[in-house]
Formats: sequence, structure tokens, C-alpha cells
Amino acid sequence: MSLVSDTIKSLRRTLLVDEGLEFLEDPSDLRRLSRDCFDYSPVLQDQLAGCCADLVVRPRDVAAVERLAAACSRHQVPLTVRGAGTGNYGQCVPLEGGVVMLTAELQTIRNLDPISGVVTVEPGCAMRDLDQWLRRHGRQLRLLPSTWRSASIGGFVSGGSGGIGSIRWGFLRDPGHLLGLEVVTMENRPQRLTLPAHQAEALNHAYGTNGIITALQLATAPAVDWHQLAIDCKTWDDAVALMLACGRSAISLHLVTLLEQPLLQHLPKWSGPAGAGHRLLLLVSPDGVSSVQRLADAHAAELRDLGPEDLNGGNGLRELTWNHTTLHLRSADPSWTYLQMLLPQPELVAMARLRQRWGDALLWHLEAVRQQGSVRLAALPLVRWSDPQRLEQLMNDCRDAGAVLFNPHVLTVEDGGLGVVDADQVAAKQRFDPAGLLNPGKLRGWAERS
Repeated sequence: MSLVSDTIKSLRRTLLVDEGLEFLEDPSDLRRLSRDCFDYSPVLQDQLAGCCADLVVRPRDVAAVERLAAACSRHQVPLTVRGAGTGNYGQCVPLEGGVVMLTAELQTIRNLDPISGVVTVEPGCAMRDLDQWLRRHGRQLRLLPSTWRSASIGGFVSGGSGGIGSIRWGFLRDPGHLLGLEVVTMENRPQRLTLPAHQAEALNHAYGTNGIITALQLATAPAVDWHQLAIDCKTWDDAVALMLACGRSAISLHLVTLLEQPLLQHLPKWSGPAGAGHRLLLLVSPDGVSSVQRLADAHAAELRDLGPEDLNGGNGLRELTWNHTTLHLRSADPSWTYLQMLLPQPELVAMARLRQRWGDALLWHLEAVRQQGSVRLAALPLVRWSDPQRLEQLMNDCRDAGAVLFNPHVLTVEDGGLGVVDADQVAAKQRFDPAGLLNPGKLRGWAERS
């Protein structure tokens, strides 16, 4: 749904004289920059196909962001902030048209505390560039999505939840990751505010609905040259048992992924041959390789040592995990989609129950994560698409089996998460975006407020 053209024309005239703003007005740019990877979901693909910005604007600095916010507020034009557009849930799709603001020019790494390792960085900084810069200073990012080579740090914090590193560090919204934010409010006279950790949390995983992030303060970890291991297990039970044994060990891990055997044939050829077994993929500290070998031997599994990661290449194990697994299967056969859930314990019982009901319409992909200090198994199973009703039945069956579902086929922050309204997020929107112009339609609690 696009806005009345006279309003957009008036806003455009206001903004054109600002040398700190760059316009992208070609219709192909408007369409391209109004999308993310929501086509992973056939449900969202139908809902979002016609959404398009009226204007796409790239501010060159934070002062230009303030002027853009002021102009949009005065004209009552929606503003949707976009990072690299690598999300899968339509987080940066402008449901009501208006302006899409690109953050790519806001990429300065402002500070690294040499004692604590806390980094302050602008939201448009590419995660690959940030991680490589940190490594030159003996640090690394704690958490990364599988799209880390192209994703922006602001987009990840606004629209992501976890990923590579979650076996060690949990999830983005866990206390201790996001330590502060600089935000610009959506008002006729925008404020530039510095928020401490307890106030910043409301903007963490909020899809940019309740404040314009212009800098982030993040905890980092000591850099490790992670070692890549692939382990093939003959049975699914053995593979899950070995996965849990690795996660519960004293070995320093950055990634533990398990792929059911039928998925292997859809991975790139450089990932290795698809044998008869199910495959574990691990990133482990060099001193933990021998311990993983010992655990693999105890489960009659075959281990292949793939050597240290090459972070300058594009053929590492990271590229086969989290939602890149979905990417590879969909590249071979677009009729597949996916789900996201936290499995109940014992995990094998729930998976067997779902397998009995759904057969090979469900292919298992597991990721070991840490939740509240304990190792748990998250699942991103691949699902053979047929229709929305069958997908809803599958999700109900997952819930009945005890899984906590994070639905990737919905638009709102709440329904893609735990399904409940976060009052702090709504309060932050009231404070920083009182007219409700930031990325409208994505925060259900705002629409339902009394």
C-alpha cells in the first residue's frame, strides 16, 4: 500500500536539498530494496509480494538520519530502516510504503575498549568487516548469523536472534550481549539518545519498530582460530547422543550442527561426499580436537578433520549451517520451506513422534544452543510445502510434542518469537516513536494497546 503521491512529492522536495541524503529512485531499486529473503516462506511470499517503498534514501551520517526522521515525522510518512536485507521474515519490508532508509554509510567502528573488549560500532558496518577488524585486535564477535559475510551488525541485532556461537553464548537477547545503544527518535525534533543496557534491550530484536539505532555497544570474545570437523554417524540416535555429548563437554565450541542424511546431497560439492550417515559439523578450539575424536570413537562415528577455518574464503562449514542449510536445499528445490523451534527433552522422543506423523515431508536439521546455562537442541527442520493449512497442522503437532515454536511465517515481532507482547518494546515505541511511523504493522503490541 503506497501513500498519497502529493505527500511523497512534498517530502521529496524537502529532502532533495539535503546534501547528506542520497536518493535511489529507479523502480527496480525501489522493488529490490523493499525486499529481504522472505521468499523462504510461501506464506510471506504471497503477503508481501506487492509491498514497495515510495522513496529509498541513504543518509551519509547520523546528523542526516536526524534530518530524515524529522522530515518523515512532519509529513507523517512511515520510515522503515534496512540493513543488508538478509533477514527471512520481512523485517525490513515496508508494509505501508513510505521511506526505506539504508544504513550502509553508517559503518564507523567508533571504539574498542582494550580492557573489556567492548566495541562501539555504527549499525551499517558489515559483520564480516567488523569481525575481521576485531580479530586484528585479538577479539571476535560472539554471535553471527550464517549470512555473516553480508549481514550488517545493526540488522542482526534488530532482526536476528542467535546463530554461530549460540552453543557458547546463547541468544542475542540474553543479558550481557547488547550493552548500550545510540538511538534517534522519530519526532518533529528528533533526539539523539544514549541508552544503557537495561533500556537498550527493548530495541533488541524489535525489527526497527521502536527507535532508529545509530550506534551499538556490544560485548566481544577473545579471538580463537576455530578448527573444522565433520563427523558421520550411522544412526540418528547415535548422532543426537554425540551432539549432546559434545555440547555438554568441557571442549570450547563455536558451532555444533547436525544434518539428517538426505540433506547432504543438496549441499555444495565442496562440503564433501554424502555417505550413508548423518553428519555433525563442528567448529572447535584447536586444543579440543583430540577430545572430540575420543567422543566420536565412543559413538562409533567417523571423523574428518577439515583443518582451520579460512575466513577469507567462502567454503567453510559456517556456510552449511543455520539458515544457510535452508538456502542450499531451496536452491536445489524451492518447494521446501522450514520451521524454527526449541525441542523438548528428551529430544529423540519428540522427533520420533513427529517423524511417525509426517514421514519424509520433514527433514531434520539441529543446532546445539545454550539456554539459561544448559545445552538444548534447536531445530530448523526442512518442510515439504503443500498449503497453509497443512503447515499450520504441522506447527500444532510440534507444539503438542512439547516444542517451543518460533514461527518464521508471520510478520510481527511477537508471533515470530514467543507469541506474547513485550510491554517494554511497546513502551519504547511510545517513547521514541509516538506517532507509530517506524516500520508500521510489525509490532502487534502497538496495534493492540489500549
